[in-house]
Amino acid sequence: MKVVIFDMDGTLLDSKKDIAISVNYIRELHYNLPPLSEEFIVEAINMEVRNLPKLFYGTEFYEDKDKNVFEIHYAMQCVQNPYLYDGVLQTLQKLYNSGIKLSVATNAPTPFAIRMLEHLKVANMFDMIVGADKVVVSKPDPQMLNDILNHYNFDRTKHQAWMVGDNSKDMLSAKNAGIDSIFATWGFSPNGQHDKLIHMPEEILDIVL
Repeated sequence: MKVVIFDMDGTLLDSKKDIAISVNYIRELHYNLPPLSEEFIVEAINMEVRNLPKLFYGTEFYEDKDKNVFEIHYAMQCVQNPYLYDGVLQTLQKLYNSGIKLSVATNAPTPFAIRMLEHLKVANMFDMIVGADKVVVSKPDPQMLNDILNHYNFDRTKHQAWMVGDNSKDMLSAKNAGIDSIFATWGFSPNGQHDKLIHMPEEILDIVL
């Protein structure tokens, strides 16, 4: 058995425009602050150590009002502009048709992840779509990956698994779960620690198949 676990944002799909629109909506609505660039927002999200409420809204913690309005806004916004990166659909189809087990481990909330992947018509290829709300600690902690591997009754002596992601948290979660990592350079972070480095989704096929 072979298992490939994908990160979502910056790996399977580009969601930065909608994330930025929702963050900037809260900044203007609640704090009368000017908009942040998509690049700054994505870089902040992908930092290993950061205080996002501080970076986005100038608060020490996420205020309930910000959290609640963001979730309502983003639930509608998240399917306005996302798109699969070039080669992702074909790669997923080839893996799926070859009998490879596919799942998603994302630090985004599960309902948003399912909504976006369904919107892009690829959700049905994944056995599990696990978001941060499904675990006690999100990536780089290995809990998300371990839950997926346990779902498959993964046996380290007989089976193989890879985590494909675009930032250091993905790579660390793979290391912490004891599986191989594949770093995607086309995503939100151009570099990071990794076992294998790829520049196009199709390169996953060479590694896995």
